[in-house]
Amino acid sequence: MAADTPPETAPRTAPATGTAIATAPAPSTAPATPAPATAAPAGELTADAIGFLGALAIGLNATSPAYSLAAVIGPLVALVGVHAPGVMLASFVPMLLIASAFHFLNRSDPDCGTTFSWATRALGPTTGWLGGWAIAMTGVLVVGSLADVAVNFGLLALGADGLAGNTLVREALTVLLILLMSWLCVRGTEASARFQNVLILLQVVCLVVFAAVAVYRVYAGTGSLDAVRPAAGWLDPFGAGGPALTAGLLLGVFAYWGWESAVNLTEETKDSANAPGRAGIWSTVVLLATYLAVAFAVVAYAGTAYLTGQADTEEEVFAALAHEVLGGWDWILLLAVSTSALASTQTTIIPASRTALSMARRRALPARFAHIDARRGTPGTSTWWVAGTATVWYVVIHRISENALADSLTALSLLIAFYYALTGIACAVWYRHELLRGPRPFLLLGAGPLIGAALLIWLLVESVIDMADPRNSAAATAWFGLGAPLVIALFLAGAGVVLMLLRRAASSAFWRERPGTHREP
Repeated sequence: MAADTPPETAPRTAPATGTAIATAPAPSTAPATPAPATAAPAGELTADAIGFLGALAIGLNATSPAYSLAAVIGPLVALVGVHAPGVMLASFVPMLLIASAFHFLNRSDPDCGTTFSWATRALGPTTGWLGGWAIAMTGVLVVGSLADVAVNFGLLALGADGLAGNTLVREALTVLLILLMSWLCVRGTEASARFQNVLILLQVVCLVVFAAVAVYRVYAGTGSLDAVRPAAGWLDPFGAGGPALTAGLLLGVFAYWGWESAVNLTEETKDSANAPGRAGIWSTVVLLATYLAVAFAVVAYAGTAYLTGQADTEEEVFAALAHEVLGGWDWILLLAVSTSALASTQTTIIPASRTALSMARRRALPARFAHIDARRGTPGTSTWWVAGTATVWYVVIHRISENALADSLTALSLLIAFYYALTGIACAVWYRHELLRGPRPFLLLGAGPLIGAALLIWLLVESVIDMADPRNSAAATAWFGLGAPLVIALFLAGAGVVLMLLRRAASSAFWRERPGTHREP
């Protein structure tokens, strides 16, 4: 929106005006931000670098389907038994509602900062800043873990089990992989998209082969474990009920997280007002189909007793199942998990770096984070900062223990629930003058996003209660009397507040912005 864009930043092309649903909404009426005194960052993001399919591939790969399934299927079955597919279906509901909020907010404000920009415009700069910080920190927390999984399963797929078990080798290769993926991000969005297209195709083919073979062996009676034939009742998420359902939904939300990376590339996507949001929505739909198919296959082939026994090994359950289902072809599934984590390592850097860029353009962060390489059209400075911070976090936490690394991933769910819920609220507030124009705006712009936000807030509260108990952490030991994941989340939140106050003291221009609202002309 030109009214809120600093003068030195080239304005984005305004979308066509019209109704709030049928066409892209009109620009904001919020007051302009005072012009900063610093020089303009070099270059601009490459417009029209990718299309809808490229954005869809990036959204899917950012979620890392094979890795997410490997990480959650064991613990999920341990909680809810054969109702794991049903919980994955239930977890899809808030994701779809929030994806819809991303779509409509992006139509009004196609900004690569997504939640940061939208929450700032709808709810004010302080709320927006905290939303942006949460997105940036998710990248810091998870990039190292994803690269570590990519290295581990890649070595296992190659038969190099000894190297996979060598901590120093894995750590060195993980750091090199983070640097390589960051270089690909800086090299250009088009190159990144082409690489992602190859990875998502390879990943999906591997998962389909695994699921098909598993189901065939169940019905043929040739399985090596306690197979059970699938039933429609498995889709009932309330079969387990109580606390088990709540914990299962938290795992499901983690499995779907990441699709919004497609929207973070909005300024680099053709038809920026519509294609990125549609790619985000379709990502969640494709993920639902993939998760249900693989969950049915895994539970049917392995049975609940085997998967419950594997719950504490998390993603290693797929390494064990690969040999059980595919025998000597087990490298197919190992390759799927490796490529999944490899792709997500790169695509998880994208939202964090683009959010930092957007924050710097509004002077919510120092101007150097807004620098864009004039030749490549990518935010090199913010990308390398994200990569460097994520590398340091990974090395430090990994040196503490593998359990500490797992706990840092558990803390991730709090940040995810926070900024997803914030986006749903921002959508309803931003479009509040449109909600009574008819049932469709009321449902799509107000009720849907608010229901999605309410579900995520409920899960956030339940998660905090659960994480407060040290017995629920990977290490099962207390940090300052609390569970390690909660301590990590509180530390990051506190660091964000401190940095926000320091930045406000250094430059208050961003905090003079005032919330606005969408209005039809």
